[in-house]
Amino acid sequence: MLQKQESLPLSPYHGLYDLIVEKDNELRRINDLVDFSFIYEELKDNYCHTNGRNAVCPVRMFKYLLLKRMYKLSDKDLVTRSKYDMSFKFFLGMAPEDSVIDSSSLTQFRKLRLKDINLLDLLIQRTTEIAIEHGLIEIKAALIVDSTHSHSRYRARSAAQYLNEQAKAVRKATYDFDETIKEKYPEKPAENDVKESVAYCEKLMEVVKKEEGIGEIPAVKEKMNYLKELVEDCKEGTEISNDPDARTGHKSEDTSFFGYKTHLAMTKERLIVSAKVTSGEKSDGKYLKELVEKSEQAGLEVEAVIGDTAYSGKDNLILAKEKEIQLVSKLHPILTNERKNTGFEFNKDADLYVCPAGHLAKGKRKTNRKDRNSEIQYRFDIEKCKVCPLRDGCYKEGAKSKTYTVTVKSTEHKEQEAFQETDLFRELARDRYMIEAKNGELKNRHGYNKATDSGLFGMEIQGATTIFVANLKRIMKLIDQK
Repeated sequence: MLQKQESLPLSPYHGLYDLIVEKDNELRRINDLVDFSFIYEELKDNYCHTNGRNAVCPVRMFKYLLLKRMYKLSDKDLVTRSKYDMSFKFFLGMAPEDSVIDSSSLTQFRKLRLKDINLLDLLIQRTTEIAIEHGLIEIKAALIVDSTHSHSRYRARSAAQYLNEQAKAVRKATYDFDETIKEKYPEKPAENDVKESVAYCEKLMEVVKKEEGIGEIPAVKEKMNYLKELVEDCKEGTEISNDPDARTGHKSEDTSFFGYKTHLAMTKERLIVSAKVTSGEKSDGKYLKELVEKSEQAGLEVEAVIGDTAYSGKDNLILAKEKEIQLVSKLHPILTNERKNTGFEFNKDADLYVCPAGHLAKGKRKTNRKDRNSEIQYRFDIEKCKVCPLRDGCYKEGAKSKTYTVTVKSTEHKEQEAFQETDLFRELARDRYMIEAKNGELKNRHGYNKATDSGLFGMEIQGATTIFVANLKRIMKLIDQK
């Protein structure tokens, strides 16, 4: 059965909040700013209303997720802190003497209660509405667009390697307090045997627990809790080395990452108004239409879009013309002439194409001909093509090379070429740096450089809560500046 959290419960100790939680406390301000009842309305259908014991109010569970994102805590440490941190209890709508949830409830909440809910769009739209209500952003907006990447929690390493690395972090933390403990640790496991690594980690944690005082030291306990979560993931069958939805993306010809991309649209007031989470290999430009439509659904009238060359593809030029939007994105001779429905996508950071399987081209060669348009030919690793699961229809058996050719039509897109030479284009383009700063804020302040869970669904929840927190902090800052 579902309980609805209306307000703080009556308690003889309620006055403690007025003494301890200051009026300008960040969590108190968020409670005053946001009516969280929309969470209850969105999630109530995911609960049974007639059977079972009373469930914790979804608003409170959602607030736990916000606290986890704001303070970068594990589930266990988050619940532990909510036992004694009065600002946490106030934010969660609890009486000072109330008991807290079991940390396992957070896992169940994420997996069971948030399914079939478009949390990312819901939370971004809510913060946009709050900003509009307070007169903090202009309805007629110029969107600044870009993508930011997040490394997979497990990266492209084996499960055993990752477990061993976290075990090393635990050992190192204990050495700062007692170097003699190393003599009690079990023998290190084989590098690539998952079962041995799991068994080793369990023995390691058991040794730390038995050492009086060591296991309760916060620096050690934090790393122990994280290691314990990883071990449990392995026991439940999670393939740590195979994040199911993470893919390899490329930041340049020589640098890559294994994980996800979040495509963002932001206003000049530095509020994110739409976003889309994808696997890491996806190109930026193809999601512009979706970002614009989501921004319009949030209540904005999009007058301009500011982005790098990734957004100057032909489809985006057509979209901008149809919607009478100024597209402030410099033309790229390749992006403007992509062939349709091939599955090959241009990566502007590496300046090379990526095949449907996510493999980056090894190199390129341009040909200039008098009788026809110039062409650029991209070469792929034929050895990868031979064993690729998507080779049917792409790779011809016995072929000694695999190439992908595009035609450069420099005579097209004259209107955009003329626009990018104007003073207006240059003036609008100056604001593009803002989204680079916002990407840095998400990663450095809110831990968005790395996924905290595996799978696209987990990344979407992380993106939703991270952007919600970042937007609320920005809104409070804008209110203070008024």
